[in-house]
Amino acid sequence: MIDKIQIQDKRFELSSGAGSDAVHKDPQYSYAVTQLTENGQTGTGLAFTLGAGNDLVCNAARFYAENLKGIGIEDLMSNFGQTFKTLSNEQQFRWLGPHKGVVHLGLASVTNACYDLWAKKRGVPLWKLLIDLTPEEIVNTLDLSYLEDVLTRAEAVEMLQAEVSSRKERTTILQAGYPGYDTSVGWFNYDDEKVRENCKKAIDNGFTAMKLKVGSADPTRDIRRANIVREVAGEGAKVMLDANQQWTLPEAISICGELKNMNPYWIEEPTHPDDILAHMLLSEAVTPIKLALGEHVPNRIVFKNYLQAGCTSFAQVDAVRVGGISEFITISLMCKKFGVPVVPHVGDMGQLHQHLVLFNHIAMGHEALFLEHIPHLKQHFVNPIKIENGVYITPQEPGSSCDLK
Repeated sequence: MIDKIQIQDKRFELSSGAGSDAVHKDPQYSYAVTQLTENGQTGTGLAFTLGAGNDLVCNAARFYAENLKGIGIEDLMSNFGQTFKTLSNEQQFRWLGPHKGVVHLGLASVTNACYDLWAKKRGVPLWKLLIDLTPEEIVNTLDLSYLEDVLTRAEAVEMLQAEVSSRKERTTILQAGYPGYDTSVGWFNYDDEKVRENCKKAIDNGFTAMKLKVGSADPTRDIRRANIVREVAGEGAKVMLDANQQWTLPEAISICGELKNMNPYWIEEPTHPDDILAHMLLSEAVTPIKLALGEHVPNRIVFKNYLQAGCTSFAQVDAVRVGGISEFITISLMCKKFGVPVVPHVGDMGQLHQHLVLFNHIAMGHEALFLEHIPHLKQHFVNPIKIENGVYITPQEPGSSCDLK
């Protein structure tokens, strides 16, 4: 039974300019860390913030974690979907969301610790734990409430069952590794020469896809820098642009029209993440440019609405932003039904998501497109991600790779 709970507020300084974007110009990468211990074995879960307020997320995590004391991890995970539903709808904390903000981030930290402890208890990496579960066992860990109009329990089981016979051909990715893309070539505060230099380094390191931060007060700066990346990377590379919600709808329509010429693979978070109608109008106005979003989409219900609206081409669901692994899998199932690729945002620096994208590909049949790579906290993890020639090497240690030193 879970007999010990520890919550930690971990904050890390970044090198000059790293992590900066048009809205968050001076971030401090931080984790609200939950540790759940059963019989001396500890599971670690993370939620991601940019510093201030991390202590509030820790307090929320502590509230949820206390509810799990005295429960064995196997019993807990056999019907975790119901536990998730109960915790996320706790009457007083629900008022503070519902299902978003500080309270939902706290739940994400606790949820992720549960899955990590479960995998460690079975002595396997998280990706293997998830792949080895039956469709019914996977769906038992999910809360599908408020999704009944698009995804029922029976349909979720059927979708997973339909992929079982073809799984073996997709397991080759375990040896080949999962492709990555470099998101650190063009942080917002980097000057043009630094962007050019970083693009060359990314190519030398085997990356064929990379991302630039845009959203400058002067749009000509964005256009100039985007063309620098395209020039250095070449026409064959995938170049993504990320505005981090900076633009209004009229601004987004105008600047996206200017950026079409450098052929962006997607434009990410072009405007406010709650404004689904604006994204619908924008996607129509700037076609064939594709939109990506999800870094700040807090839960499965808002993702459902985006998918129903048909205005996002890439879902960047983040398991340390939504309610953790359980809600990540739920959203991935919806995306599969709607034919939208899942390319996670990696607030975890890819530690956890390297497991989840393998599950998405092998068990759910999602395309193995690529996974974001952010290297800035690598030295703080016990088992840091490994990337060779632009490819994530499959982790073999038990758990979700989220233990911090």
